[in-house]
Amino acid sequence: MIGRVGNAFEHAAAWLLGLLWVAPLLYAIWAAVHPQGYSVRFDLFAPLTLENFAAAWDAAPFARYFLNTFVLVTMVLVAQFVLCTLAAFAFARSEFRGSGLLFGLVLLQLMIMPDVLLVENYRSMRALGLVDTILAIGLPYMASAFGIFLLRQTFKQIPRELEEAARVEGCGTMAILLRVYVPLAKPTYLAYGLTSVSYHWNNFLWPLVITNTVETRPLTVGLSVFASTDQGIDWAIISAATLMTSAPLLLGFLMFQRQFVQSFMRAGIR
Repeated sequence: MIGRVGNAFEHAAAWLLGLLWVAPLLYAIWAAVHPQGYSVRFDLFAPLTLENFAAAWDAAPFARYFLNTFVLVTMVLVAQFVLCTLAAFAFARSEFRGSGLLFGLVLLQLMIMPDVLLVENYRSMRALGLVDTILAIGLPYMASAFGIFLLRQTFKQIPRELEEAARVEGCGTMAILLRVYVPLAKPTYLAYGLTSVSYHWNNFLWPLVITNTVETRPLTVGLSVFASTDQGIDWAIISAATLMTSAPLLLGFLMFQRQFVQSFMRAGIR
């Protein structure tokens, strides 16, 4: 009896959390496909329209924003994959003095909020002459402590016998990494890749601080133009712009949600 009550409570809590998560999305969809007057009231017979999407697209250079965001997330993800793979392999399989201390310092970074480093990161980018560039947005994130930790845990679970067999076949260290460890860690790469893309696609504060022009702004910063109009806030157009911005992530998650969940389950986070 107690078990059934517990299961019922868990299901009710899950449904409640699901409704809380989906409610803003449902409102955005409703406001985006109806005229402005229906964005604050519900009418079953309200007329449908796609004019809000056209108005939002014309109000800001979304094509440029999408290009900047795509370049940003791709650049950061490639750099993270390379750097995190090398660091994780060293921590997982190489024995050297001070490795435990260095890995502890890497984990210490997980306790530091990125917003705390805004001022110092800005000073660094200004010293390098990179202010108002896409590279400046992504450079502070190209080495990820979370990515190193995730891949290290995965690499440590791979049997050493596979590495020894590869060495017998004449493989060097880099060949072993690329032919043994990386293929077996594909679920972890998928899980981390989706997480990284989602974070940098939605990141707002740092791009807002480091960019000044349309040529370098990503989608999240571009959305801020809709909240700074003199005519007041048009929730219908804002909702349409928000849906256009988040649509790639929503579609990607819906397409790969099973692989995403399974990847984290297999990643060996214990």
